[in-house]
Formats: sequence, C-alpha cells, structure tokens
Amino acid sequence: MGINMATEEQIRSGETADVYFKRTMENYPPDLNDLVVSEITVSGYTNPWITFTGLHDVLELLKGKPLSIQAVPEGTILPCRDIMNIPVPFMSITGRYRDFAIMETAILGLICQSSGISTQSSLVKLAAGDRPYISFGIRRMHPAISTMIDWAAYVGGADGVSGTLSAERIGIEAVGTMPHALSILLGDERAWDVTLRKKSAGKRTLLIDTFNDEKFAAINASTLHPDIDYIRLDTPSSRRGNFCNLVTEVRWELDLRGFKNVKIMVSGGLNAEDVAELASCGADAFGVGTSVSSAKPVDFAMDIVEVGGIPKTKRGKLSGLKYVYRCEKCFTVNVSHVKGSIKCSCGNSMTLVTVSYMENGKILQKDESASKIRERVLSQFPKISSYTGR
Repeated sequence: MGINMATEEQIRSGETADVYFKRTMENYPPDLNDLVVSEITVSGYTNPWITFTGLHDVLELLKGKPLSIQAVPEGTILPCRDIMNIPVPFMSITGRYRDFAIMETAILGLICQSSGISTQSSLVKLAAGDRPYISFGIRRMHPAISTMIDWAAYVGGADGVSGTLSAERIGIEAVGTMPHALSILLGDERAWDVTLRKKSAGKRTLLIDTFNDEKFAAINASTLHPDIDYIRLDTPSSRRGNFCNLVTEVRWELDLRGFKNVKIMVSGGLNAEDVAELASCGADAFGVGTSVSSAKPVDFAMDIVEVGGIPKTKRGKLSGLKYVYRCEKCFTVNVSHVKGSIKCSCGNSMTLVTVSYMENGKILQKDESASKIRERVLSQFPKISSYTGR
C-alpha cells in the first residue's frame, strides 16, 4: 500500500475529489449550457484579515483547461468582507462547469490550508517585529505537505524555514540549530564542539538546556564559545515556570559577564501571543512550530454566481462577477460588480486588486518568487490595523 498519501497525478485526475462531484459528472447532461462564473469567498474567519496564498498551486492544477481565472495576487492581505459587509472574492473561475467541477475539492484545499498557515505566520512575524522567526513546524504535519507548509510560513513572514527540501524550493538556505539527541549522546560540551565545527552560512547557535539549569548552562556555553551568536532555550513547559522571567534572568546573567553579543533564541510550543511577550522580556529570535503548521484553515467556499452570462447564485450568496478594490492610502476595501475607476471615502482613487491570471488555460502572469511575495506581505503590515475588528 505504501505511505498513505495521494500522488500529484491522482490530484490532477480528480481522484481526491468528494464523491458527489464524481457522481454528478457521471450523470451530467451533455447538452447543458453550463458556462458559469464561480467565485471563492469566506463568510468569516477567526482573524480580521487573511494573508492569501495557494494561488500558484491552483494555477498549476488548472493550466491547460479551457478556463479563465481572476484573483487577488498571492500574498495580498485582505479582510473577509469589504467596507459594506460584502464578502471579498479572492478568486473567480469562468468556464464550463463540467471542466472544473471535479477539481473543486482540490482547489479549495490548496488555498484553505495554505492561507491559514500564511495568516498565522503573519501574526507571528508581527509579534516578533525585527527579531527573526524561523518556521519549525513541519515535524508536526504529514511530510507530503512539508514544502507547502514552509513555503506558506515563509511568504507569510517567517525569516527562515527548517525543511531542507522546503528551503531549496523557496531559494534560501535551511535554518537549524542542533537536536537534544546530540547532547544526550555526546554530553553538552562535546555536542557544542561538534555543532560549531560545521561551517555554514547560518548563525552559530547552541542548544543549552538538555541537562542543566538554563542560566548556568548559558554562562558555560558562552564562556567556552564566546563567539557564538545565540544560545537556544527549548525548555519544556513542565520545567519552564514563567518563561518570560527565565529569559530575563538569562539575559541579565550573560550581560553581567560581558556576553552581550550572545543572543537568546526561544522555542517550544510558542504562538503569536507568546512571541510578543517573550520579545518584551529580551528574547532575540524565535522558533515557532505547531501553532503555524497546524493553523486553522480558512473556510473558503466556491459558489456559482453567474450562469450563461446571467447573475445567478444560491441563497445567502451575492450573484454576479465582482472586482476587488483597495485604497492604498487608508486600506479601505470595496467590492464592486463594475470594473472601472472608484473613489474612496478618503478622497483617494482606489486600486483594482483583482488580476487576470489565466485565459482559456494559458497562465498570463509571470511566476513570482517566494521572496517577492514575502516582501509584498511585509509591505502591508503597517496598514493592516485598519482591518482590525471587522
């Protein structure tokens, strides 16, 4: 049977679809006029805004099919609803329903989970500020999706990722320190020597809390290796007590002994709130895992909003093809059924966010690097407070 996972070929062929799509296609009327517009929106989410990702994979899945796609660019941060409470369409697909119905399960899966991870990653990066945060979460999830997890975390704001293949796909060097296992096998001091013997482009970081008290282990490691960049605290919650006080104590003792150059990295069950608190206590870098890799998926839904050129949809949804506009001055978002010039209430002209990405199966936009998408995400951070509370 092998590892319990679907292959890319099985995903592309629709074998991972919900069964009712398969049954629908088996009994589909061949003469039906099924030219439709389907849009992807979300009714609500735990965070007031979403860092949208997964578009690249959707385009890869659907390229070559007789479909047209418009969407907001990957890495765009938007609220679920606009200023008038209209659901924001993150993506729209135009074509015959028979040509993409079987793909709906995969399409939604590709953007729901990725956007959830990238949104949580953005929250962690906002909490960390200028301090580096590394994505450590792939060990908590299925290895088949490790590259997606790290990619979404990176573009959402992470400064680095731990996955080897992930980093290769992103175009950066993987970041790692050392495992507790090395200290258990060799003892702390020999394990530190072995770790520092390996030359890499990354920071020189020693994990110091495998056996001993964090304060005294930090002093010992810094005394033996005064040129290290970081000591890492990965203290389990059962021994941690007040983690913020522990970081403050270690920082004080290192500074007192002239090791101000040695920074403190923390990890172990952290979320965005923990990162914000620990940053205020003196932590200089963060390894964040499960809270990002297992982030709540965004509950995107796909709905037909137009049939044969006529606006038509189900109850609870708004019919017709729509466009997303945003004021780059005050970040107000407006959804309109008209493509044209729109003025914001602040007097500024709004920018059309919706972009045409595919026409009759041909991808129109040049593929963007993960680093460029990440830059787009970070550039929006100063303004997204406008979305808070919506």
